[in-house]
This record gives sequence, C-alpha cells and structure tokens, in this order.
Amino acid sequence: MFINRLELKNFRNYSEVELNLKSNKILFIGKNAQGKTNLLEAIYYLSTLESLKAKTDSELIKWGEDNCHIKANVKKYDIDTELDIVINPPNRKKIKVNGVNKNKASEFISNMVSVCFTTNDLLLLRGAPDDRRKWLDNAILQIYPAYSERLNKYNKIRIQKNNYLKNLKGNIQADTSILDIWNEQLAVAGSNITYIRLSFLHEIEKIAKIKHKQIADNENLAMIYNSTIIGDIKSEEKVIYNSENILKNFQSKLEEKKQEEIIRAQSVVGPHRDDVSYFINNTESKKYASQGQQRTIVLSLKLAELELIKSKINTNAILLLDDVLAELDDIRQNFLLNAIGEDTQTIITSVDTLHFKKEYLKDVEVFEIKENKIILKINE
Repeated sequence: MFINRLELKNFRNYSEVELNLKSNKILFIGKNAQGKTNLLEAIYYLSTLESLKAKTDSELIKWGEDNCHIKANVKKYDIDTELDIVINPPNRKKIKVNGVNKNKASEFISNMVSVCFTTNDLLLLRGAPDDRRKWLDNAILQIYPAYSERLNKYNKIRIQKNNYLKNLKGNIQADTSILDIWNEQLAVAGSNITYIRLSFLHEIEKIAKIKHKQIADNENLAMIYNSTIIGDIKSEEKVIYNSENILKNFQSKLEEKKQEEIIRAQSVVGPHRDDVSYFINNTESKKYASQGQQRTIVLSLKLAELELIKSKINTNAILLLDDVLAELDDIRQNFLLNAIGEDTQTIITSVDTLHFKKEYLKDVEVFEIKENKIILKINE
C-alpha cells in the first residue's frame, strides 16, 4: 500500500495542495499550527471517511469556502487507484473510485488502508469508553470495510428506538409491542457487532502481547471486553460465544431492562455502551498503570494493528504518526521506528528532525510546512 499523490482543495487551512510522494518514509516538519496534522487527517479520511478531530464534515472545509476536495492516487497490489472525495454540505458527500461514483462507504474505504497513531491515542486508556470503542471500530474497518454498514444499521435502529422511547414519556403501562419490534431488530444487528469485536480483540491481543513483551519483558498484557450484554469477557473466552448465543443474551437483557429503558427514554444495553479494559499482570492499567506503561500498551496495540492488517489483506497499511515521537522516551521511540518494516510507507509529523537519527533520515523525503506552503527539502 503506497500513496503516490495527494491533492487538496479548500481542506482545513489549505487552499490548494498537490504533493507527489516518492518515498516509503515521509516527514512533515514545521512549527505548531502550520497544518502538519491536517495533511495526515486528509490521508486518514481517504481510508476511513472519518476525521481525526472534526465532529462534522463541514469542519474540514476551509473557512469561508462552501466545499472541499480530497483526491489521491494510491497503489495497492501494484494497481494504481484514483480516490476522490467532495464534501459539499448540506449535500451528501460524493465519493469516487477511478471516476466511478460509489454509494456504499465499504466500496470506497476498501481501496486504502491506514493506521494512525496520534498523541491523543496515548490517552486512550484514560479516556472515555467512546474513545476506545472508536479505536476498536476503526481498526476493524481497515480489515472488514463492510463493518461500517453494520454499524450504521445498528445506530439507525437505536436512534429510532430512542425516539420511540421518548414518545412513551416514561409510561411503563403503555403498549410496548412496537418497542418489542425495535428490540428484536436491535438485538440482531447488535449481536453481530459484538461478535465481530470479540473476534478482532481475540486476534489482536495475541500479537499485542508479543509486542508488549518485547518492550517490557516482565509484564503480561491482557484485554477484557466489557459487554453490557454478556458481561466481562476475556479474549480467550471469546471461543465460547457465537452470534447465536450472543443474540439470545441480548434479547434476554433487553427484556430485563425494558422498564428501565422506558423510564430513562434511552437504550441502556448494547455495543454502543460497551468498553475495553487493559490489564498488566492482572492489574487494571486505567487505574494503576504508570504513564510509561500505558504508552507501552498503546504502542503495542498500534504495531499489532499493522501486523494483523497485513496478515488479513496481504498488504501493508500506510502508517501515520502525528507528533507521537516527541511524547515517547528513547526506548519506545527506537522500538517503534525499528519495528516498522521497510516496505511500510510511514508518514510522520514533527516539529523538526531532532528526534531522528541521521541513519534514519537518509532515505526520508522531508517536507517543511510554513505559512500554508509545503516545500520539499533536499537532503545534503
């Protein structure tokens, strides 16, 4: 997987950009607030149709403009593909592959795969459950693009159910026959999402354990999926669950929580309320791990994500590193850079080149960003 060219128009702080990328190692340097992260965000958006930071697509449009354009040429399996996105609210965004309109997100995001590691990811463990669900779902999307359609279906049903619950106004004596229909649909869609998440965690944990041991030899990493449907499940316990018995548990739990949901006018069980916990030597890392230990976990997860993607789709993901090297100590910096394969295109943002050894910089394309201008620096 290799991005050859990136074109932007009215994206974030850029009026117009055309970048030709010729190396497997790309470095964007510049002071803060110059737009380094915006370039990575554009590449990430091409692979997920989601922003790194923005809550709505309209936030990606340069101030004062009506729309923005993101375009790239990507090589996958030695085949060049043109990806094209136009964001023009309130209209639905247009997505094209080789000039052909695509109606399904899965048909677009299957053409480019990336793993992004930002300074915000270093706070993953101490962040909100929604942050960990978002990481999990986006990681799954890189391997199973159709997963986006399952998430969208589940969320649409959940929103419709919540609207119905609000109309009941807490009346537990009301006829719940329509609610039962929503619950049945929600259980079918939600049990499938839960099963996919469990399967993914089971696979990524095996790789992350090894990565983690390579950094911290005396520490054992473990993950638990905190499900509102079937309780806390260790990764290795995943094998006892399939979509069918998760569905039965979901149906039972929805019946159990029916009155509570009517009173609260919201869905209280389902994958939208689930979480992931991480443990070091059987101790929960969110509460007791040091900052260094938490960063080791996140680093292990990102490297495991890269390896799992390659094993599943037989190509490397593009690795995006946004200012993370400055936040890692020398041991973790070196481990990260040494763990990245030479055939993995790596695009890094940094204030300067001081965090990199001269040996690493020999084969790097360095672009300096200043006042919305991007200049290729020639290595001397």
